Amino acid sequence: MKRLFACLIALLFLFPGPGSAQETVKLPPPDTAGGMPLMQALKERKSTRSFADKPIHPQIMSNLLWAAFGINRPDGHRTAPSAMNWQEIDIYVASEGGLFLYDAGSNSVRLVSKDDIRGKTGTQSFVKDAPINLVYVADMSRVRRASGEDRSLWMGADCGCIVQNVYLFCASAGLSCVVRGSIDKSALAKAMNLRPDQKIILSQTVGYPK
Repeated sequence: MKRLFACLIALLFLFPGPGSAQETVKLPPPDTAGGMPLMQALKERKSTRSFADKPIHPQIMSNLLWAAFGINRPDGHRTAPSAMNWQEIDIYVASEGGLFLYDAGSNSVRLVSKDDIRGKTGTQSFVKDAPINLVYVADMSRVRRASGEDRSLWMGADCGCIVQNVYLFCASAGLSCVVRGSIDKSALAKAMNLRPDQKIILSQTVGYPK
């Protein structure tokens, strides 16, 4: 039997019928206690391009997405900085079970498509078999009061902060990851059914070390 999206299998694939793009699943509350000391996580931070065929538990997925760009204060501010508080970066999760969009406000994921588009998230061969690929998409409709050059620079900086959060979380949690810029962005945007004002910035593969 084909392996389903391992990290959310207990939550996401019990829906009857064909499903719809509005299916939303609440993740477990992120566990923000403990973890590796920061200096040790920095020492262990690295890129890895080989991933084990091992499930990622829903709790780990919740922790990962919260660490990446979750809400860490009552005022709605996040674990990564954002120019002018645009909060323009959306995190999509590409898996064997489909494509999901992370909603930090409700700590949930919404099913966008049941298609497995992992192979389109990068040009490297390992991306199609890794458990998940995070795709960072800038929503240009949220970006205001900036010139074209500054806008691109700041969106890239915002995304880079999220990427590093993921690296440090993976180091702490015993996961492997690698950020990637080698993407056929036109093909991926089409597969994700993105709007013209949504811009793919980077992708990041996450899984357990092989």
